[in-house]
Amino acid sequence: MKTLLLAFAFAAGVAHAASAAAVGRLVDLNVYDRTSQRTLPVYRHDGRDYIAGEPGHRYQISLRNRAGVDVMAVLSVDAVNAISGDSADWSQTGYVLDPHAGTDVLGWRKSMSQVADFVFADFAQSYAVRTGRPDNVGVIGVAVFRRQHVYPQPEPVTNVASRETSAPAAPAEESMGRSAANSMAAPQARASMNEASMAKARTDGPLGTGHGQREESSITYVDFERASSTPEEVITLYYDTWEHLLARGVVPMRRPAAPLPFPDHFVPDP
Repeated sequence: MKTLLLAFAFAAGVAHAASAAAVGRLVDLNVYDRTSQRTLPVYRHDGRDYIAGEPGHRYQISLRNRAGVDVMAVLSVDAVNAISGDSADWSQTGYVLDPHAGTDVLGWRKSMSQVADFVFADFAQSYAVRTGRPDNVGVIGVAVFRRQHVYPQPEPVTNVASRETSAPAAPAEESMGRSAANSMAAPQARASMNEASMAKARTDGPLGTGHGQREESSITYVDFERASSTPEEVITLYYDTWEHLLARGVVPMRRPAAPLPFPDHFVPDP
């Protein structure tokens, strides 16, 4: 199957305790707040991983492959595929990562060269709610697949006449172009939200992810055959505002202060 690869890939519980900056086994997943310029700490609570987001802040999802083989990461934000905009399913396309390499996903894929920024937004302003899908707002998911190992096959024996009379194969570039056009086609318009969904959207719902400003982010297509039809790993990271997570006992009373590199001008006494 054809899938996507970011062109700029780089090498590479107790409640109330920040367990780590990343979650995942085959792939490390972390969230970087681009507005405050810090990686958001992960809080472990009742067997789930959480981060606290700030409404209006742009963020990016960083993925790093820890395996020694190529993997594909199918990325879901609020149960929406971050590439196609379809309701997420792990059979869909994703981002391919080389062994021990990673990349930053900046937003919703709009074209081969642009994304619309991920931005923490009020529930009613989230992309999922605005497109009629309010039921799974507040969660980031990654389904990870290993590449299938392909053994080289012997060349078939053909005579000269059959080679001369056979129809020429379509160029690889042309085939990939058709696949690109099909998979990047905009999803069909969805039905408007019903009254119950609209009422839910007007309440103090969880933090969601909005459809922000466009920016450059180039990708290209590559071939990828999955080793299995089900993912090797499914990473789940929940998010909400600090206030909501505090009310649920997920985070401590006091927000962690960002460390300062130069807090004083002179050396104090010990």
